[in-house]
Amino acid sequence: MISPLKWIAGTMLCVASALSPLAALAQVSTTVSPAAPDTRSEDDAFLLLRDAARKDDVEKADFYAGRLTNYQIPSYVDYYRLKPRIKLLTEAQFRDYLNRYKGSAIADRFRNDWLLELGRKRDWVVFDEQYPQFALDDDTQLKCYALMSRAAKGQNVASEARNLLVSPPGYGEACGSLIAALAQNGQFDANDLWAQIRLAGQTNATGPARRIALLLGASDAKMAQAIDLPALVLAKGPGPSRADHEMYLVAVGRMAKSTLKLGVVALQKASAQLTPEEQAIGWASLALQASYSLAPEAFEYWQKTNGAPLTQEQMQWKARIALREGNWPQVKAAIQAMPASLRTDPTWVYWLARAQQAETPGRPNAQADALYRTISDQSNFYGLLANEELGNHLVLPPPGQPITPAEIAAMAANPGLQRALKFFNMRLRFEGTREWNWELRSMTDRQHLAAAEFARQNNVLDRMVNTSDRTRLEVDYTQRYPTPHDDVMHPATQTLGLDKAWVYGLIRQESRFIMDAQSHVGASGLMQVMPSTARYVAKKIGLTDFVTETLSDVRTNVLLGTNYLNMVLGGLDGSQVLASAAYNAGPGRLRIWRATMTRPLEGAIFAEIIPYTETRGYVKNVMANATYYAALFEKSPQSLKARLGTVGPKNSAVSADLPSSN
Repeated sequence: MISPLKWIAGTMLCVASALSPLAALAQVSTTVSPAAPDTRSEDDAFLLLRDAARKDDVEKADFYAGRLTNYQIPSYVDYYRLKPRIKLLTEAQFRDYLNRYKGSAIADRFRNDWLLELGRKRDWVVFDEQYPQFALDDDTQLKCYALMSRAAKGQNVASEARNLLVSPPGYGEACGSLIAALAQNGQFDANDLWAQIRLAGQTNATGPARRIALLLGASDAKMAQAIDLPALVLAKGPGPSRADHEMYLVAVGRMAKSTLKLGVVALQKASAQLTPEEQAIGWASLALQASYSLAPEAFEYWQKTNGAPLTQEQMQWKARIALREGNWPQVKAAIQAMPASLRTDPTWVYWLARAQQAETPGRPNAQADALYRTISDQSNFYGLLANEELGNHLVLPPPGQPITPAEIAAMAANPGLQRALKFFNMRLRFEGTREWNWELRSMTDRQHLAAAEFARQNNVLDRMVNTSDRTRLEVDYTQRYPTPHDDVMHPATQTLGLDKAWVYGLIRQESRFIMDAQSHVGASGLMQVMPSTARYVAKKIGLTDFVTETLSDVRTNVLLGTNYLNMVLGGLDGSQVLASAAYNAGPGRLRIWRATMTRPLEGAIFAEIIPYTETRGYVKNVMANATYYAALFEKSPQSLKARLGTVGPKNSAVSADLPSSN
């Protein structure tokens, strides 16, 4: 999938605006120029150049690039000058830039931009030449164009397209055109197109749904109405044609999103006019919405979906609700019905193994053990759980050979890592991260450890963690699970009686130890505390001199964050699983989710059925992190399953006025 953070980062021309892009490029040196005396002024000009490129302001981009003829990173100056005029560049200009900065991260970004233009122009000859050279290959739009190119040559790409086209909000021109092309050449039939429309309805993608409706000869206006104003469509009934039925079913799902009962009533009212398969499709939409709210009816609704073509999201929630019910045969059936891309995910490998194991309670199960072994060497949540199912607790190996000064010096001399540090110092974290990760692609385990140590020395701890996480044979757990600011953390957790391993595990997930981290909703610092939460906690603990600006201070952030975490934990039966979920999603949502429970659940099952994707992943990561930290601190075998414990169904006692943390 294309990243939402897809950057405009790059390098633009560093010459006077009077020059054409190609002529200017010809005058730019490929070597890093010495820094000008007034680096602060040049950095400011660079930031303004970057901003101008983002706004496609050619005049300003030329102006600021002209001030940066001796800038330390000429490739990015060049890129940012070219980016606003990307649609006007000639093939020679694209090739000149790529040759000039061959092998760099920003050149790969520039090739990405060119490929998008080639795809839009349907220039498949040059596209096919350049696409294999796009190293990151992380753009869904380009994947769609690549399939279009192959389809234009008569290749059947329908199966690959179905696997790729799973998120209509991100389709854009390329994926929309791919669907149209496959419909035109007969590789996609009406069933494929209606499946895409149902998926668009499920994801609130009105634009793609309208365009696909036109391919089917259906009303795009009515299609939009089914998604945006479902009550109007439901009031008119399903109508006589398949198009009418399909749009009615989309409206059923959309209505259920706001009011489940009305969606159920609408489907039941129209059932006599719908085929059995159409009814099953309707129940799948209702079951998904019931699952998101953890409604007790969800399992019943999923039982009505036999014969319905399910989206990947629906397949996974059918399995999750079966887990909640403890119905292992249904868990097994739901997972086995998933495509291979889902079945091989550690999540579903683990739960399929558990379902296999449930067939022989109290006895060994060779099939289950074989599945556990396929993921037991992974360091993630389900890897740890699988390893425990095989009878092993987490024990950290002794440290390996320390990284030498010479190995670190080699990293310090790496031009890409130097550029990354430059960007980090300018608070251009996205550009810095991309440069850093680009250099890691071909490194050995030993080089990864050296790069991680170099990051530690430069206090870029998120890169240290990420880089060290990539090793397989040599592992340094002090890099993967660092303990900065322990002089603050230890007394804070000790005073409150909090598990320091858990708190560090939470911080590792929240901020990756970036002290000035800011979330999109305004959470700040190591523990990502919201200003409103900080004020609430400060008042509760008698911190009378608190001002929001001090949230960037380590001591203040940790003091308020740990106290808030302690308040949440105290109201949730001391369950780290529940408290972690509440820290991310808010105590109010935990009260709602917990109120739906009718019986105690394994902590792992509760984590898996959390309705919010972000919170579900967050809780799993925090709990796995905490287990590793405990192994580091206690130097004894650790059990993730024991840490997860059991989650009870009673209502939360957490204070009703306790705010969300982030």
